[in-house]
Parts: sequence; C-alpha cells; structure tokens
Amino acid sequence: MGMIEVVGLVLHPRRDCGAAIDAIVDWAASRDVTVLGLPDEITRIDCKAVPVSADELVERAGLLVSLGGDGTMLRTMRLVEGRKTPVLGVNVGRLGFLAEVDLPDLPSALSAIDEHSYTVEPRAAVRTVLPDGTEVSAFNDIALVRVPGSGLAGIGITVEGSTFVNYAADAVIVATPTGSTAYSFSAGGPIVSPNVEGLLVSAAAAHSSFNRSLMLAAGEHLALDVLPTSGRVAIEVDGIVAGHATGGDRLTITQVPGAAQVIRFGRTSFYERARRKLRVEGSAQVAPGGAADATVVDSFEHSRYEILLGGEVAGVLTYRRGDGRVELLHTEVDQAYEGRGLAGRLAAAALTDARARATTVIPTCPFVAGYLQRHPEFRDVLDPGAAPR
Repeated sequence: MGMIEVVGLVLHPRRDCGAAIDAIVDWAASRDVTVLGLPDEITRIDCKAVPVSADELVERAGLLVSLGGDGTMLRTMRLVEGRKTPVLGVNVGRLGFLAEVDLPDLPSALSAIDEHSYTVEPRAAVRTVLPDGTEVSAFNDIALVRVPGSGLAGIGITVEGSTFVNYAADAVIVATPTGSTAYSFSAGGPIVSPNVEGLLVSAAAAHSSFNRSLMLAAGEHLALDVLPTSGRVAIEVDGIVAGHATGGDRLTITQVPGAAQVIRFGRTSFYERARRKLRVEGSAQVAPGGAADATVVDSFEHSRYEILLGGEVAGVLTYRRGDGRVELLHTEVDQAYEGRGLAGRLAAAALTDARARATTVIPTCPFVAGYLQRHPEFRDVLDPGAAPR
C-alpha cells in the first residue's frame, strides 16, 4: 500500500471537472484508495466519490486535490489551514500561480505523491478579527476597499505600535507573498517570492503624497485603523466581502507561517509561472512548445475551447451549442504562441469532441471551414445544412 489512503476533492463551482474526477477515481480504484468530496459539489457530477461534510473531508483526507484555478486552491487551503495535509492543485481551465499539474499529468502526479516523490511549499496566511468579532484568514490578501458612494478609504498604517502613514485610497491591501501577484500587484506592488516570510502593504489609487508599498517582517505587529474621515469600507478576504468597517474601527493583522502545504514537483518555478501569467516581456522569452505539448479543455462556462501550453491559455475557439448542433464561431491564438500549429489542434479537438457527442458542426469560423477542407476525415460531423467555405 502507498502513502495515500484517502483523497479529498474540492471542485470549481462551474467548470467541468468530470474528466479530472474520472481520472482520480480510476487511479484510486486501482490502489484501494477512498475518494471523498463535498456533497453540494460532487452530487452535480455522476461519480463514485463519497459525499462527506467539510469537517470530515479535512479530518480523513491524507491529500486534498483542488480542481479549478487559483480561487479553488485558495478555498482548499483555507479548508485545511493549520494542518499538514498537502494540497495538489490541478488546472481545470486557465493557468494559475498555485496549481501544479494539468489534466493529462494527473494520474502520474498522484502516483508520485503516493510514492512520496514530491516536495511541499509552505504558504503563509494572513489573519484578522472583523469588527463583529469574526476571525478570518486569507492566503492572498485582506483588503479594505472603499464602498462606492461613501468616499475614499482613509486607512492609518500602524507598525510596531507607531503610526507610519495614513493612506487616502480606493483600497489598502495587506498581502502575503502568495498574494503579491494578485490585488497587490494590480495596485503597483512588487512580485514577491512565496518563500519570503513577511507582509506586503499596498494602496490602490492612493491620493496621498506617499503611495509606495511597505514590506514588513513576519513577526512585526501591524494594525489598520479606519480614520474618522474615511468612508465606509468593505473588508475583502481573498476577494470575497466578509464584512464592513467604519471610522474608529481597527483591524490587527497577523501572519500565520506555514498555514498550508502546496505540492510541487519542480517542473516549473514560481518565476516561470509569474512570467507567463503576467505576460512579462523582455529578455526572458516564452518557453518553446508546439501542438504536441498542448492540452485542450472545454471551458463550457465561457462557451469556448481553450488550448493550454505550459498551463497558459494560448488560444481559444468560441462556440454556440443548441438543437444537437455546435456552431464554431471564432479561432484566436495569442500572438506570443503563433506559428506552433495550435489553431489546428483547437479545430481538431473541437471536431473530435463534436463526433464524440454525436453533434453536428456549423463551421462559421473561416479557419475551421478551411481546416475541414484540408481534413476530409472530419466531414462526417459537418451539419447537412452547412458547407465548408
């Protein structure tokens, strides 16, 4: 028997996770491993995972698998906060910073974990107590954000018991190193390695003379004071509004080192993921790779097929379904990935999927119409009322 006895699943609320769940269930059946999931997530998918409560999921699982993007990973990490249970992130859709593998690599990744052939990357959380007494934690950031119509957020930054600066801004963000590539980055903050211990304080659209970010050591004491001149502010925890604050309220912020353990196999570095996700241009070029290295997923909530290269969305093929037909509307490949045969891979995947669904195709997209002319082996899926251009 391997290291894993029970696997827990956490699913994206909208994306189609069926293929990933099937891969996990098949792998688990071959090794006598139990698969658990949250009832409201797995009941919408016909699978053999066992529905359990969140408390039981966290208590029993020796591995948690997050199927989705960074939002799903953050939710999974909050579920397991404070435990040593490792979390594996699986890309289902677009590339995130936290997920580690794509769907084709999932069975081999599970086997590697079962054989303990992986490393863990500790991720810090940031914690505070809301004005109503509720304790909350975030793995990206806690932000005080102006409420539209209530004026600017006036926030005083107190470090080690002394006032450092008062911000008048659209928002003040306290981010972990993990969250440095999220809201903090959009506010002009730096990219910080997740291996750094500390907190990053940034202001979005600051109307103050001082508008720079501030990096604190992990053990330093930080408090955010909502100033009497401030408008009402929303308190966002990993992008979700958890409460509100008004003038006179104080939030004491603490960092929780090693609050979650993210699985890594060493295939890509944080900086490679950051460069791809943030589209960093310059001397570091996009990694080579062609259609054979790519994965196509059906992002059905956006009505499009997406082709992933190194986990990054390199191109899309939009569609419209109905009445047993699918209309393929438009193919587009990011300029950075042109010339690698990705558009053809998208077209072939869409046509193959239509055949598997017994769905006919209307090739409105000129590229798909041309692809059908060059590949008569797909003519059987062409809708009788349509013809390649």
